[in-house]
Amino acid sequence: MDIKFDGLYIGQEYSRTFQVTEEKGRAFAEVSQDYNLLHLDEKYAQNTIFHGRIAHGMLVASFISGVLGNDFPGTGTVYLGQELRFVRPVRYGDEISVTVRIMEMDQETGRIRLSTICKNQSGQSVIEGYAHIMKKG
Repeated sequence: MDIKFDGLYIGQEYSRTFQVTEEKGRAFAEVSQDYNLLHLDEKYAQNTIFHGRIAHGMLVASFISGVLGNDFPGTGTVYLGQELRFVRPVRYGDEISVTVRIMEMDQETGRIRLSTICKNQSGQSVIEGYAHIMKKG
């Protein structure tokens, strides 16, 4: 999808759902070189405050990038920054809904500020924050 700047408005939002799988977790560990046992070793993770493995927080946060670059506003979006707050853990098998909502727009620069919220299948927030992007055209 490719929504031009003039097709966007404050308050507009978009949501997409992702499945968090062990395969994605292993692939993320390989790409990021983050082999923290909390994400990969069930026996180790059982003895942590989470009582089991959790997915990489940045794996889940990367779903926001997928939404912005592919879906809303889509092709040509330049990701300038992201503020994140990890609210609760995500486990393998969880279904995560990413919702982005336009908060501010600057017609002159093409810059947009969006709220970014990731929720699990129970509707609980797992990540909250703001993205800063640029969209020309």
